Amino acid sequence: MLTTLLVSTLAGCGAVRLHDHEVSAADRRACQALVDDLPHRVSELPRRGTKGGDLGAAWGDPAIVLTCGVGTPKGYRPTSPCQRVNGVGWFVPEDQISDQGKDVVMTTIDRKPNIEVVVPSDYRPPDAAMVDLAGAIKKHTKVVSPCS
Repeated sequence: MLTTLLVSTLAGCGAVRLHDHEVSAADRRACQALVDDLPHRVSELPRRGTKGGDLGAAWGDPAIVLTCGVGTPKGYRPTSPCQRVNGVGWFVPEDQISDQGKDVVMTTIDRKPNIEVVVPSDYRPPDAAMVDLAGAIKKHTKVVSPCS
């Protein structure tokens, strides 16, 4: 059973609280290697400190938050559209694509382990984050079913 992801900013210290999902030992190793290799800047925003889980990272304020080892995203179906950016396939719920005022919760759907990235509406469109994260994601995850 996956634990619920909770992301919140800790008052006073500026660190972003992360909570890890339950993952296999192999996925944990891949996620830890990914987190260690993530860029220092995403969407031109500096990396922030985090507390709690160790399978994620954050950049900027409000924070762009990456979590590794998530499950299948809510609303995803095998026929759902996929946005392919720099060799990584992302699922973004349709309502978040059409409503520019919403935060974007995008999830890799063609790789193992899955990666979720929450991009606050302040940083829309999320393309820069997709580009900046693609290299590390491709390096530390495996393609399981390429999206088209």
